Amino acid sequence: MLVSQRNAGLPSPKRLIYTHIAELGQASKAELLERFAMTSSTMTRLLEEMVSEQLILASGFGPSSGGRRPILYETNPEHGYFFGLEISRFSSSLGFFDVRMNPMSFTRWRMDEAMTPERVVEHVAANMRAILNDHKIDSAKVVGVGIGAVGPLDRERGVIVKPKYFSSPGWVDVPICRMIEEQTGFRAELENGANAALMGEQWAMRGSNPLHMLYVHAGVGLRSAMMSYGQIIHGSLDMEGAIGQMIIQTDGPRLSEDGNFGALEAFVSVQALERLAQSRAKISGGQWNDKLRVPPDRIRYELLLQELRQRNAHVEELFEQAASHLGIGLANMINMLHPETVVLGGALMNSYDRFFETAIGIARKNVYYYPEYEPIFTKGELQEDAVATGAALMVWKKMPV
Repeated sequence: MLVSQRNAGLPSPKRLIYTHIAELGQASKAELLERFAMTSSTMTRLLEEMVSEQLILASGFGPSSGGRRPILYETNPEHGYFFGLEISRFSSSLGFFDVRMNPMSFTRWRMDEAMTPERVVEHVAANMRAILNDHKIDSAKVVGVGIGAVGPLDRERGVIVKPKYFSSPGWVDVPICRMIEEQTGFRAELENGANAALMGEQWAMRGSNPLHMLYVHAGVGLRSAMMSYGQIIHGSLDMEGAIGQMIIQTDGPRLSEDGNFGALEAFVSVQALERLAQSRAKISGGQWNDKLRVPPDRIRYELLLQELRQRNAHVEELFEQAASHLGIGLANMINMLHPETVVLGGALMNSYDRFFETAIGIARKNVYYYPEYEPIFTKGELQEDAVATGAALMVWKKMPV
């Protein structure tokens, strides 16, 4: 993988100034001096250099406080462009962003049996060429591609290691960054999808400046990410799905042969709901089968969603129980990490009106320091676009300045 040495270690003064201007949208020299400990002459020199390098623009004048009207600075939207790629189990997406992280294009596709790693890379490269052509942008202005993918990953080598539940074969030890770089010529960087989603959501919420955040995705599997003081917390292994192995019932079932007994994923996931519905249909017989009109072994998540829309009480009960179990898992994590903001995403969050409210209601009841401490719960600002946005933002943050 290609890594800029210029941005290794502590951010440069220019990077700090640039990021602050980008976060605010516009800023005056006086506002920047209030934020950063440097002399007026040093700030003037840095701003002049950044204008001459076309990193920022002098965009107009702010209101006067008695003297001259201050010059306002903003980032130059044409200085660079970024792609953000999400690789997930059911669907994947590609976003294209300018240097202000404004989305200029989004495309999404299903990850069916035909979507092998090679086919995905070809599809992505073709879409990138089409997007650049549509916007009449030279490929030389693309800074790089951020990739947010289902783990486990080897981020340093840019490899997707061995994710579960992909429809297509071949998603084992995939050198995705090298493949993207060879097909497109753009530098690629890899992060797990949960971390990327959290980075994207924090950027979208930057007006309220949340620094300590928890992200939990409940869908085909359970995935989580944590941020402290605005920085993603990485462990020694990149295992975003570890939250699914949290034991919430010591004598409980397990979802797979390599999973823990009584783990959260056995109660809260698409596969768990399918298995539980199949089991209840076999045991209950007519009560369930008359409603679902299919043999128990053919009950799938899509059918359960249809029954939810028909207000099937049996299926509603399944989803509410899953939401309650998720609430316990959330409370466990909140009591350990004490985030300010908890972002909940994934298919289950949008499956049923009461799923989100039930989960956060149970979590609130089990937060130990309540009411002195109470996190904010949200479905996020970006939702299904969060992973691709956060992946692009990852590259934006390392852009040479």
